[in-house]
Amino acid sequence: MKAKELRELGEEEVEKKLKEFRQELFNLKFQLAIGQLENTSRIKQVKKDIARAMTVLNEKKKKILSNKDEKTKGDS
Repeated sequence: MKAKELRELGEEEVEKKLKEFRQELFNLKFQLAIGQLENTSRIKQVKKDIARAMTVLNEKKKKILSNKDEKTKGDS
């Protein structure tokens, strides 16, 4: 999934996607361990998807925090 697509989602949806990516990575590693995994490059793709999702999630959280800080400074 592209970062642009993740940025269009809400914070809760990104967290849900992140959970799905982590579950998929667990399943892929399990398949690799028992010798059933055919496409080993998928592990690398999923790891990058996890990193993208975490980056977008952190961006969203920082944006929310910075908006709160600006509001509190404006009220003073």
